[in-house]
Amino acid sequence: MALKVPKSNQIQLFKDGYKQVSGLDDAVLRNIQAVNELTDMVRTSFGPNGRNKLVINHLGRLFVTSDAATIIREIEVVHPAAKLVVMASQAQEAEMGDSTNLVIILAGELLKKAEHLLIMGLHQSEVIKGYELALVKALEEVEKLSSTTLPSPLNQPSLVTALKPAIASKQYGYEDILSSLVAEAALSIMPPNPKNFNVDNVRVVKIMGGGLNMSKVVQGMVFGREPEGLVKKVTKAKVAVFTSALDISQTETKGTVLIKNANDMLNFTTGEEKHLEKIFKEIADSGVKVIIAGSSIGDLALHYLNRFGIAVLKVLSKFELRRLCRVVNATPLARIGAPTREEAGFVDIFETTEVGGDRVTVLRQLAPGDAGFDPTSQAEKTKTATIVLRGATQNHLDDLERAIDDGVNVIKALLKDGRLVPGAGAVELELARRVDAYGGGLKGLSQHAVKRYASALEVVPRTLAENALGGAEGNEVLSRLWAKHADKGGESWGVDVEAETDGTLQADQHKIYDSLAAKTWALRLATEAAISVLSVDSIIMSKPAGGPKIPQQSGNWDADD
Repeated sequence: MALKVPKSNQIQLFKDGYKQVSGLDDAVLRNIQAVNELTDMVRTSFGPNGRNKLVINHLGRLFVTSDAATIIREIEVVHPAAKLVVMASQAQEAEMGDSTNLVIILAGELLKKAEHLLIMGLHQSEVIKGYELALVKALEEVEKLSSTTLPSPLNQPSLVTALKPAIASKQYGYEDILSSLVAEAALSIMPPNPKNFNVDNVRVVKIMGGGLNMSKVVQGMVFGREPEGLVKKVTKAKVAVFTSALDISQTETKGTVLIKNANDMLNFTTGEEKHLEKIFKEIADSGVKVIIAGSSIGDLALHYLNRFGIAVLKVLSKFELRRLCRVVNATPLARIGAPTREEAGFVDIFETTEVGGDRVTVLRQLAPGDAGFDPTSQAEKTKTATIVLRGATQNHLDDLERAIDDGVNVIKALLKDGRLVPGAGAVELELARRVDAYGGGLKGLSQHAVKRYASALEVVPRTLAENALGGAEGNEVLSRLWAKHADKGGESWGVDVEAETDGTLQADQHKIYDSLAAKTWALRLATEAAISVLSVDSIIMSKPAGGPKIPQQSGNWDADD
């Protein structure tokens, strides 16, 4: 008989202040609970009828949006398990620029389904194995569900059709206007090889006032400020871009000037003035008509620029300066002086126009078909298009910009892989049906996890229906969809958020498509995030690092304690 040695309770493994929780109840189920809190928060923002969230971040900035990527970026999630899901959705945002909410909702639902299995006594490794098998099957089946692809070469109507569902999920009701704006801007800057399309080349300028139908696409760049000098419009001009200040250079050392008489006083600044005049005369003689300054412009410099009839625009953002150099094909110079032929750029039109009540400066190249277009012109085809957005409030304009940003990212994803699958929750329900059938034929305990994975995929059509039609009606729509998917050729039946008939529609007939690449990435990332959370059985948190305490908001000094 072995001797049982009593355990000592005095063993201290960690420093004071460490927290350790382990086991099924304390670690795993608590983690699942935390992820569900996050999921329930963003779930109501899913789909065209998703509700907006009013978020005030730590800097006091206000956001009114239903965009999951913005919501989770602005709320600071501190729970370690919920952070894993947030990271997965951020990876989706970086990779595809869309379907971030899908990743969070699906990961949360997978964990919710796993919770029942764990409580019933299944081991975590069995659940993880089942989820991995189900993911492989789902990715294999989703490839087969691709029903259409983007045509090559691209045309406006097909691009608008592909963009509408992505934009409608953010700005329902405005998708027609926004998708045609994005498609027009993207096609105007499309490189000969579409795979080289750069999302950075579609810019957005927000101008308050007016309505969305007054928005337009401008070839070139739009800046929300007037030129500094008197010259407001120049055509077919040579452009010089300077990153340094247009002013008299200051010496680093201090000097003392001894002035003995009145003439010395009068001649004191003459040398500097002549030197500055000489520099700007050289620039004017080289044929430069437009100067873009990346820093401050001195009064004396402005005087000479006006005298030589040179337009000057101040652009303080170095990122905007880089983009501008791409538009005019110029090299930014760090010294003031006449640019060489290779360093100077060229612009067809530099003009100041009024949009609403704001004066804006537009730099653009003429496209074939425009009045005054010269095919022999030295200007290259512009590499940037700007969407000028109009709207009543700043928050609304910010939200429209986020929808446009999603639309441009969808184009980028579709140019890599142009395959489309039926949207409106149709593809998820069909996958649920096929994965469930696959799970029924498996042996062992992992079949339970595979079936739970299939039922978790139902969350997409269910959420779409609940957000649009309410909870009770949502359940009925889901059962009708199951019946229609059971029939042969019923793969494309999805949720009709407008409920024109019985709450269901054929997604391909209504031209509701989602990107196949975005779907596969979302499935992969959501499953990986869920598996990461499930494979944790212990959380060890160290004491937060010391340092100055964050000052608490104190009341008025006169207030009673």
